[in-house]
Amino acid sequence: MADIKRLLELCRDKRVYIQTHNFPDPDAIGAAFGLQRLFERYGISSKLCYDGRIDKLSTARMLETLGIEMFSGFELSGELRDSDCIICVDAQKFSGNITDLTGDEIAAIDHHPTYVEVAYQYMDIRQVGACSTIIARYYEDLGIEPGAQEATALLYGVKMDTLNFTRGVTLDDIRAFSFLLPRVDTRVMSQLENNQLEFRDLRAYGAAIENIKVIGFTGFSRIPFSCPNAMIAILSDFILSLVEVEVAVIYCAREDGLKFSVRSERDDVDAGELTHSALEGLGEGGGHSSMAGGLIPVTSIGLLGNDPDEKLRERFVSKIKQLTEKA
Repeated sequence: MADIKRLLELCRDKRVYIQTHNFPDPDAIGAAFGLQRLFERYGISSKLCYDGRIDKLSTARMLETLGIEMFSGFELSGELRDSDCIICVDAQKFSGNITDLTGDEIAAIDHHPTYVEVAYQYMDIRQVGACSTIIARYYEDLGIEPGAQEATALLYGVKMDTLNFTRGVTLDDIRAFSFLLPRVDTRVMSQLENNQLEFRDLRAYGAAIENIKVIGFTGFSRIPFSCPNAMIAILSDFILSLVEVEVAVIYCAREDGLKFSVRSERDDVDAGELTHSALEGLGEGGGHSSMAGGLIPVTSIGLLGNDPDEKLRERFVSKIKQLTEKA
């Protein structure tokens, strides 16, 4: 287990930026904010940043309700220096979902498997349900009482990434829940958890239902218009809830390419491994055993031929067969 005190020493008297993946979700935001507040206890200032967009009403509401300030890569373009310390949170370099900003990526704190080895000065990669769980453990290990804001952000992140403790939960996540719950602002937590869907989201649900195709125990669905990352993830959970479906592969057409969200509730089908191998040679993908994401850039879509949907289904079905036979 990595010693957070080492990271504190590395960041002392430095310009520090805490960078999430490009489309920060509640877990990424909660973990980054929790780490920022922890640094403040040791006199270390930092800025939270990302290089994509805040693309879901519930995520924007989290930032507003908890008073969290995040900066886009564009906003920081004239400020960042090569000597600045960057800490990757809920992401790792070369994972396909985090931009290489100007600065020195000295650390990675993440709960996703590593696909590309990087020699960070500090690395804490744990197979837990949420990255916020790791940050909560830092508070506990250091004997520091988190304030209501950071406790609420961290617990909300844990709950969202584990689907309210029904997906990928470990004993560490349960321990984080026990540690954080007495310290949260229950009124704010209630505000965050209610009204998470927007009216336009109903169109995406309709498209997912209309286009679903089930092959064996795998449900495929393509959304023919652009959707936020968070919405694609919600739809993959929705398709997985079908009795006939044990693996869900959802993707949508966006201006940057085809964005994927993959879910698995089978022990012999690792969602991260499946996505990484199925998209190999076309794009990038990866994640946990139960949930993963990926992207085929628009420049590679032509490699799928005249019937991209059929070709994608063939690739995923073939990889699923390999995984199940290997198990």
